[in-house]
Amino acid sequence: MKIMVIAGSPTAESRTRGIAQFAAESLNQMNVEVLYFDVGMDKLPLFTGDATTAQNETVKKLAEYAEQADGFFVTSPEYHSGISGALKNALDFLGGKHFKNKPSAIAVAAGGGKGGMNALTNLRTVLRGVYSLVLPDQFVADPVNFDEGNVLVDELAQTRVRELTLQLKELTEAISVNQVK
Repeated sequence: MKIMVIAGSPTAESRTRGIAQFAAESLNQMNVEVLYFDVGMDKLPLFTGDATTAQNETVKKLAEYAEQADGFFVTSPEYHSGISGALKNALDFLGGKHFKNKPSAIAVAAGGGKGGMNALTNLRTVLRGVYSLVLPDQFVADPVNFDEGNVLVDELAQTRVRELTLQLKELTEAISVNQVK
């Protein structure tokens, strides 16, 4: 089984990356192969709909990982009550053929008093738009859940991410058993 973890923050110093890295570690501990894509490190061109961008090496990597993935763990910072533009750009390079009937878990790093709920709703809407089966459970991390290096250190937050990765693994297994690829 392969799960694609997408770190959806374009910034160098990112709490979102801290969630994604912890999720990837949790999945690895469950013997899940992780395909890790970080929009802050794996720089994509701006999606314009031009078919020639499919030849870009980073776009190829993104598409190959998404095609191989049996499920997704997608993270984003909350920017102006929505997901990051960099994450939306990455998802625009993908579509239903990558996500249809594949489970997704979602998590957001909130920075202010709004609590990340609008970004989660935005992310859920986008993933439903590409036919992903988004888990009902979700996770929001606050700045206090991280150390000064943006590592997710809060025990309760770690437990929540572990539970979410376990739900994702179990649903992905159940769907994979019942599907012919």
